[in-house]
Amino acid sequence: MASSHHRIRIKRAYEDPAPDDGYRVLVDRLWPRGLKRDGLRLDAWLKDLAPSPELRRWFGHDPTRWQEFRRRYEVELSRPEARTLLDELAERARLGPVTLIYAARDEQHNGAVVLRDLLEERLSGGMRGSRG
Repeated sequence: MASSHHRIRIKRAYEDPAPDDGYRVLVDRLWPRGLKRDGLRLDAWLKDLAPSPELRRWFGHDPTRWQEFRRRYEVELSRPEARTLLDELAERARLGPVTLIYAARDEQHNGAVVLRDLLEERLSGGMRGSRG
């Protein structure tokens, strides 16, 4: 299904919500600095899909650690509870747009990018994370 590619979007928490965002879910463990709870217009806050505090601190948004961060984060996301949440998000994306909300300044190197890629693989029928 070619259209599934645009069903998973990522957006910084500091960008205004848009009508075509669909289901909006915050995928950070911490609330975005300086934002009011009601200003974000969220449908869900899935802290359990965010990188662990240890991994987040180790990464420190250092692009030179990106590939290793991605690998470690995918290991965290292979836990049963995380897989269940990913399955639920993929199912929502089959029904309409899902926007993953994150706070990081770096738009290419953050957890939402990893989540989007994993969700798009699920939607296209690929099963990632089963290889070592």
